[in-house]
Amino acid sequence: MNKTCLECEEKIVGREDKKFCSDGCRNAFNNKINKDSTNFMRNINNKLRKNYRILSEINTDGKSKTTRAKLLSKGFDFEFFTNILQTKTGNTYYFLYDQGYMVLDNDFYILVKKDI
Repeated sequence: MNKTCLECEEKIVGREDKKFCSDGCRNAFNNKINKDSTNFMRNINNKLRKNYRILSEINTDGKSKTTRAKLLSKGFDFEFFTNILQTKTGNTYYFLYDQGYMVLDNDFYILVKKDI
């Protein structure tokens, strides 16, 4: 049985279950089918990574306090976080993976690091 590469349609030599003639063709094929969602997802993941780096840089001790102005000056985007934790006492923490923050009075924030 002659199989052809899903990308370039050249004849495939080798294992019976191969779909591509080379890594280059496999990458090109997957890049094409994932192109639309990939840019959107990449942009969001970049924002999440940037927010995470900012929190990690400020919160070196695992628990600290900062201001909204300091977070914004470093480029923090409050619209992007990975999850919300609502405590039994009614406090709301916003997390980027294991780094979190909670809004305090007067534009202050408490930064925390979750033990994983």
